[in-house]
Amino acid sequence: MAEKTELKTASVLAFERKLDPSDALFRAGIWERREQDGEWPEVPVREKSVRGTISNRLKTKDQDPAKLDAAIENPNLQTVDVAALPNDADTLMTHFTLKVLGNAGRPCACNNAAYEQKLQTLVQGYIDQEGFGTLAYRYAQNLANGRFLWRNRMGSEEVEVRVSRLEGGEPVESWTFSALDVPLRDFGAEGEAASGLEDLAEAIRQGLSGEKFVLLDVVAFARMGRGQEVFPSQELVLDRSRGDKSKTLYAVNGVAGIHSQKLGNAIRTIDTWYPTASEAASPGPIAVEPYGSVTTQGTAYRQPRQKVDFYSLLDNWGLKDKEPEQGQKHFVMATLIRGGVFGEKVD
Repeated sequence: MAEKTELKTASVLAFERKLDPSDALFRAGIWERREQDGEWPEVPVREKSVRGTISNRLKTKDQDPAKLDAAIENPNLQTVDVAALPNDADTLMTHFTLKVLGNAGRPCACNNAAYEQKLQTLVQGYIDQEGFGTLAYRYAQNLANGRFLWRNRMGSEEVEVRVSRLEGGEPVESWTFSALDVPLRDFGAEGEAASGLEDLAEAIRQGLSGEKFVLLDVVAFARMGRGQEVFPSQELVLDRSRGDKSKTLYAVNGVAGIHSQKLGNAIRTIDTWYPTASEAASPGPIAVEPYGSVTTQGTAYRQPRQKVDFYSLLDNWGLKDKEPEQGQKHFVMATLIRGGVFGEKVD
């Protein structure tokens, strides 16, 4: 009788992302003319040179006071990128598309057939028990509340989000949300704020399950004030020798925009299942990441030593048949929907 082979994690294991946003581009106009969005001009990125002051923390220990005084008395000359609404426009329009792909949880590359079969059994069990309804609703709420606008949302008097499902390039379903009425911290809107959320979530669920092809067109209008600065993505410049600008903004053919990666991060900010999520000092929902990393805080909320990171949960579930609690199941599936390379390194 042949011995049972111990199941091991595949060394090659990769998943495609199933929520695939485009870049978002900025236009400007008047709030009352939202129906005439075809006439709205693009928001350009332009350079500005400024004369500032030295305000960063300096090393003062063992420093010559005269040299220190000279350092802080000199002006801080900077060239920066800036984007702003024109003086005759008070509203920022942000436009992107979101493709929702099927076969969620199925690897696009796996070099271990037995492991892939076990993984598919777990995924199918999750679909049979839970479906994608919980995750789809949270993704839908992050579209409805305009979380993807980031800083542009925080400085707005009013925000309206319009989501349409396209077929053949034409809208077949549409939903409109008053974004500031849809919660950012808690999932489960009520009253008028919830109107249309269930239907939008159902469309996303159908896309994730592969029942139909789902392409969403997302347009957000943020009333910020005439001539006000707007906030595209900021480029990470690793080689400072290539230029002397202290801030470089993202632009597509000169038009200000937001990276698709930043949009994706906002849409998948649904993880409220990490250990400290219920504490008053918690940041609320965080983006789905294998280790719960929030780089702006320098913190990982899913530490491997706590066995609540993605890899520990997946290995316990798939290799040791230790079924995680419901919330952690949602997290594991959301990480597979996020996509990435998750194979085990071979020594």
